[in-house]
Amino acid sequence: MAVGIIAEYNPFHNGHMYHLKKIKEMFPNEEIIAVISSSFTQRGEPSVINKWDKTEICLKAGIDLVIELPYVFSTESADYFSKGALEILENLKVDKFVFGSETNDIKIFDRIADIQLNNPDFDKLAKIYMKLGNNYPTALSLALKDLDGEVLTLPNDLLGISYVKIIKENNFNIKPICIERKNNYKSEQLENLSSSTAIRKALSEKKDVKDYIPDFVNNYLNQLHFNEDYFKFLKYKIMLEDNLDIYQTVDEGLGYKLKEEIINATTYDELIEKLKSKRYTHNRINRMLNHILCGFTKEIKEKCTSLQYIRILGFNEKGKTYISKIKKEVDIPIISNFSKNKSEMIKMEFQATCVYASILNEKEKKDLIQKEYIYHPKYKEKMENE
Repeated sequence: MAVGIIAEYNPFHNGHMYHLKKIKEMFPNEEIIAVISSSFTQRGEPSVINKWDKTEICLKAGIDLVIELPYVFSTESADYFSKGALEILENLKVDKFVFGSETNDIKIFDRIADIQLNNPDFDKLAKIYMKLGNNYPTALSLALKDLDGEVLTLPNDLLGISYVKIIKENNFNIKPICIERKNNYKSEQLENLSSSTAIRKALSEKKDVKDYIPDFVNNYLNQLHFNEDYFKFLKYKIMLEDNLDIYQTVDEGLGYKLKEEIINATTYDELIEKLKSKRYTHNRINRMLNHILCGFTKEIKEKCTSLQYIRILGFNEKGKTYISKIKKEVDIPIISNFSKNKSEMIKMEFQATCVYASILNEKEKKDLIQKEYIYHPKYKEKMENE
């Protein structure tokens, strides 16, 4: 049927191009469908490039159909992130899903997923390790080590476990396939296959990254978004809000500490360092701050636990044909803009877009927000006329 990818492309770089090349070698005649984070990512960071430019990049890279991963999934922990993205692929009749990992052994992911789903001692051990002060990912790793002897701590491996677990748990008709990740995700040094982390750092420091990204991506680096750009908005919101505990991922008591620390914090990174602890990782704090910034409450989360629509951001002719072929088999509404859908998930997505656009000048802000209602996936025609 088709091959699925789940990605953030923050930003799209040579490693992603390598990943796509391998997929095309394995499945030369199949459609490639990418589910991508749009305005904000799983680490709670803004996408450095806006969703529409990212979509054009995807299509120029050879992806046939680009689908938006809603904010309510894209900024959550691994299991929620995976569930939302894989549910989209399942509804779109994708039967193969390819992801990058450090370990590159699908049998390990399969075995560990079975342990998490079927061994009652796993949850007990994970809870014990969390009570000892470990954060959630560390507690999971320690529990797995006790039960299986396997130690997986790298982010794409952990995400891979979530992917396989979600597929098994929900009986999705998707075959997971992994490709070895070639770069060091933690490295902040620019190298042949630089990580997104290294490239974002270089971009924030105004360094030239042209050797580490495909040539066609260079044209989309004029209007960039970073966490620090939103700090003043976040600071005012935290200081003026009466009860921070209403927001998703704000644990009881953490809101009070946040109120104390925000007064003296002068930068986004400084605030994170003040809040970070053995239990609360950098990424978890980042997600929490983003949920406060975007107004993502626990009440909204309760209303958005299952997929409410599938949103097309762009396609080429091959992708358009694929959608036409399968759309009658899809029970969830397939949309390209917000005009005819008023779901809670759409409202939250629009809210996130407004926050994302808040750092732009008035014209850019208006254009980006209006696109949610008037934009249609006509990238193929646009690119042919460039």
